[in-house]
Amino acid sequence: MKKVLLFLAIAISTVSYAQVHDPVKWTTSVKKISDKESELIAIASIEKDWHLYSQEIPKGGPIPTLFSFTGDQRYLKKGNTKEDEGHVVDDEVFEMRIKYFDNKAVFTQKVRLKTTEKFTINGTVEYMVCSGENCLPPKEVELTFNVN
Repeated sequence: MKKVLLFLAIAISTVSYAQVHDPVKWTTSVKKISDKESELIAIASIEKDWHLYSQEIPKGGPIPTLFSFTGDQRYLKKGNTKEDEGHVVDDEVFEMRIKYFDNKAVFTQKVRLKTTEKFTINGTVEYMVCSGENCLPPKEVELTFNVN
């Protein structure tokens, strides 16, 4: 019985230790601009001491943030996804000027609506975050936008 309890204790501690740290939480919303146009809003809440990279990063740098949206006949994307100002720094690790966000980042995508019915726009965001000590591997998160 002691061996079983010891095995369970080791298994539980190993699983809890192996959980991946996720310093970014994503929320979404939709802002109605007119009857034919809406703005998809994705907000990244970033833990202290971590930063999320911009969508525009020079080659040879970290993985840029990338949004993609599932095609649907009920809407059309208008232009590219826009982002906040953020911070531009001379990064010593990547040896280049890089734009990143800390604490919070807001990304917006305008869409032209082809219907007045309620529907959902699905998308994904791929991103990479770093702290002053290390970087996490790129991660992909599914996003859902409820258009009313």
